[in-house]
Amino acid sequence: MAIAKAERLMNLALCLMNTRRPLSKKELRESVEAYREAWQQGSEDAFNRMFERDKDDLRELGLIIDVDENALDGEVGYLARRDRNRLPEIALDAEEAAALTLAARVWQQAKMSGAASGALQKLRAAGVPFTEDAEHSALQPLIPAREAAFEPLLVAARDRRPVTFDYRKAGAAAPEQRQVEPWALECWRGHWYLAGWDRDREAARVFRLSRITGKVRSRAGRFLGEVPGHVDVRAVVAAFAGEGATATATIRLRRGAGFPLRTKALTVAPAEGDWDELEIPYGNGLGADLAEFGPDLVVLAPEELRADVIDRLRAVAGLGVGE
Repeated sequence: MAIAKAERLMNLALCLMNTRRPLSKKELRESVEAYREAWQQGSEDAFNRMFERDKDDLRELGLIIDVDENALDGEVGYLARRDRNRLPEIALDAEEAAALTLAARVWQQAKMSGAASGALQKLRAAGVPFTEDAEHSALQPLIPAREAAFEPLLVAARDRRPVTFDYRKAGAAAPEQRQVEPWALECWRGHWYLAGWDRDREAARVFRLSRITGKVRSRAGRFLGEVPGHVDVRAVVAAFAGEGATATATIRLRRGAGFPLRTKALTVAPAEGDWDELEIPYGNGLGADLAEFGPDLVVLAPEELRADVIDRLRAVAGLGVGE
């Protein structure tokens, strides 16, 4: 069965790479014997399921498959252009190979570790000089990616596929659906963030993966916005978190709470009772972060930030703004 699948994948890859125009599912079904047999012996659904699995498997192996939504009188067409699937000769020195080995060992999730191990196997076959010392180093770096949204967003960003998901903003009472063209993922201060183009707001946005609820759903079609050459997710997140802001805010924080705020506080002074008074950088989006600390935090100034946090807390509690 494994040999039959490998042969089927090879035939599909050859069909996609040896054509000058996108091929429809029907044309691929007629060209690949295994698909034709599945269609004749089973049904259209059986063929479709087999084709979608094979297409995903080829993409996992590194084949770039272009999708043309209107290639053949409204039918979806598929094409693997040779110029996009041609790799230059791989030449890494021992230090670069060791760095790649270390990077492959970062992922602690089973799915990601399998992909990383497969990549190392291919590089070994190409003659890259991996050493035993690099593979058995005492250094054990780990980057957790526990959010269910991580893998589908990673695949969507790689394949340039728009997605939809339900997103609960900090301080919001309920999630709302977002239509996003994903650009890049990055880990910052222990949290994963997605940068992309928000179609509804027609602007670049950053989303914290832990606030995505439900499934990430892939959508048909291409990106409408232009993907920047370099996406500095960390810089955008830092700006929304108030990093590098010129303004400041004064808050009271319950002693023993709010350690993330304490780490970036400009000043910390004891206040009455079990409270401390902090001066922190004030930037766009700070109100959403402060609202997460609930009864452990009180905003003293500026007034607009205080009003923003109160409105967010009232929204979570289900109260009207005027109450």
